[in-house]
Amino acid sequence: MAHKKIGIMTTGGDCSGLNTVIQRIVDACRRNKWDIIGIQDGTDGLYSNPTKTVDLTNDAFQFASSHLAGSILSNGHAWATNFESSARAGKLNTFNKRLQKSIKELQLDAMVLIGGNGSLSLAYLYPEIYSGLQLVCIPKTIDMDVPLTDKTIGFDTAVQQLVSYCDQLLLTARSHHRWFIVQTMGRDCGNLALSAGVAVAADAILIPEIKFDIENLVKHIKQSKRDYGIIMVSEGISIRGHSGKPAEMISRALNTANIPNRTAFPEHIQRAGDTTASDRILAAGFADTAIKAIENNETNVMTVLQNGEYKTISLSDFFNAGKQQKDPNIIGAMTSNAYVEPDNVLLQIASDSGIYIGEKRK
Repeated sequence: MAHKKIGIMTTGGDCSGLNTVIQRIVDACRRNKWDIIGIQDGTDGLYSNPTKTVDLTNDAFQFASSHLAGSILSNGHAWATNFESSARAGKLNTFNKRLQKSIKELQLDAMVLIGGNGSLSLAYLYPEIYSGLQLVCIPKTIDMDVPLTDKTIGFDTAVQQLVSYCDQLLLTARSHHRWFIVQTMGRDCGNLALSAGVAVAADAILIPEIKFDIENLVKHIKQSKRDYGIIMVSEGISIRGHSGKPAEMISRALNTANIPNRTAFPEHIQRAGDTTASDRILAAGFADTAIKAIENNETNVMTVLQNGEYKTISLSDFFNAGKQQKDPNIIGAMTSNAYVEPDNVLLQIASDSGIYIGEKRK
């Protein structure tokens, strides 16, 4: 097998499972006697002069740390020069050229990019950055909003984090005859709230993809056989005529109806937690698929899990399969997004279980 030099980096928001997939990639490279370096701080590290890298062929990455959340390579600084700040300053082309120059200087044969739908969309839109090498992408995000893959790294662990959080809330909710409105992450995709809500038997699950009536929600809670429980709310929902955080908007409506309640914001614990077994298996499958793609000289591809099968698809297929929207932070860029579809089996399960999910699919 030909000798290769591989680069690997994590971009976008962090989550559990990043270190697991890094470890599996590193192990495979060692078996193949390939050199592998980690790009620190994602594209921030590529933009830096000199480029921020770490040699992963030594013992810099301890196997015992592979189940921990976050990324050993880090995902970047909020204040650093990046796609967003460069676009705002009108210097995106200059930024992209610097990334391209750094990659060429590293003399890489392939790059494994672990990112969410924003990072993967940018990789598709600006292929010149990765010209001259094989680009293999691995999808990760707790939002589960990447088209054409049944799972993304980090999602299952985030669901488990929410379930554990809500299990504890239910204890005090029962003691005080109180409802808890739990606001999840997920941006404008409701997959995280939907899965966690079904898992904890929430009395209501509100997601951006389904319109709901606040009066019907209040009526549903009043008619509950219990006087406590969980109302799962995705951060992307909106209520006409109301402003503020979604959980707080729902809380005000319940207060008006004299329903005792509290809001709860798990925030970044959803990105934390020891990586679940299912996410570790997914990481192993994606890592194996990525290494085979490099061996087969594939490029501009993304690993996916479809109907139990691990394989690669083109970045073009990924981008064109989703619902494309303007990137909210990068002027001129687009992102390809996946959402909760009307035929999602969890919607039917929730409805059959008596969970209020709204009235009209958007």
